[in-house]
Amino acid sequence: MVMLKLKCNFAYQNMSDSIKHECGIALIRLKKPLDHYRNKYGTRLYGLNKLYLLMEKQHNRGQDGAGIATVKLNAEPGHPYIYRHRSVDSNGISLIFEQVKKDLEDERYFNEGGIEPLLLTTAYPFIAELMLGHLRYATHSKNGTSFCHPFIRQSNWMNKNLVMAGNFNMTNNDELFERLIELGQHPRNRTDTVTVLEKIGHYLDVEVDTIYEDLKNQGILKVDMPDIISKRIKVEEILRNAARDFDGGYAMAGMIGHGDAFVLRDPNGIRPAFWYEDDEVVVVTSERPPIKTAFNIDYDLIQEIPPGNALIIKADNSTYLSEILPPRELKQCSFERIYFSRGTDRYIYRERKN
Repeated sequence: MVMLKLKCNFAYQNMSDSIKHECGIALIRLKKPLDHYRNKYGTRLYGLNKLYLLMEKQHNRGQDGAGIATVKLNAEPGHPYIYRHRSVDSNGISLIFEQVKKDLEDERYFNEGGIEPLLLTTAYPFIAELMLGHLRYATHSKNGTSFCHPFIRQSNWMNKNLVMAGNFNMTNNDELFERLIELGQHPRNRTDTVTVLEKIGHYLDVEVDTIYEDLKNQGILKVDMPDIISKRIKVEEILRNAARDFDGGYAMAGMIGHGDAFVLRDPNGIRPAFWYEDDEVVVVTSERPPIKTAFNIDYDLIQEIPPGNALIIKADNSTYLSEILPPRELKQCSFERIYFSRGTDRYIYRERKN
């Protein structure tokens, strides 16, 4: 087992800097209409409650900051559909979810009342089908909300909005920065978070623009294009184009404005990522135990995203694995698995024992 000391940080880093700590991610995609969860579980906050559990069960991965973002599916024009809240408080997870619930009306009425489905996608922030949470373990002197994931790349085109959070460090960040300049961009800073976000965002733009031009040549009305573009976007191709220059350990989670989502893992399997799916939900975390606890399932139902692969969740609920980069020699980070991960994972326990 190779010891690769990697950290999830957001400041410019020299190649000689020590790389120390890890972060945690949690992604949830609800596959049923929101009222399904109220009728079955007694609350429309089912998704947010599960996200809270997944993040609390990974609190060991980030005590210096936390953040969540949600994407509402099928939002009408003129209404927000991406929401984000971040905190650098030591009790950030609890504070975030307390604030989110304050933005709702009386929770009892909210869960029991006959709220029109349209109101859920307009009047109630953070009530959404797609959710992403991040826990930050700071490794440098700077600390502030602006350093916390998730990060958002905004656009007036729903298909071009990108929300990302991850557990990663790019060892060739200088090279990635220069590539962005070669693409004609003007990066606002040199952090690996920005280089990754802008690189994937660039190829998302290219994908959308290519489909747009094709539809225009076919005589499709512009007002009809967004829905068609959403269905045609090939997330795996975007990631292949963007990740071919990536060098480092990473588990990157992303959400696109129209509802597609992905989690990409590095080809050496340095950073961990696990997922579970049933007829109600798709969930991804940095560790197995949070999924097992939150959903009361057997370990054998939780799968590991293979190195070099991306788990892709389309807006239509289809879920599949796609090889983005050829897998390489397995070099799981010892710090991640032996020190940082929860010992309640039987596989981690065996490694520690060995």
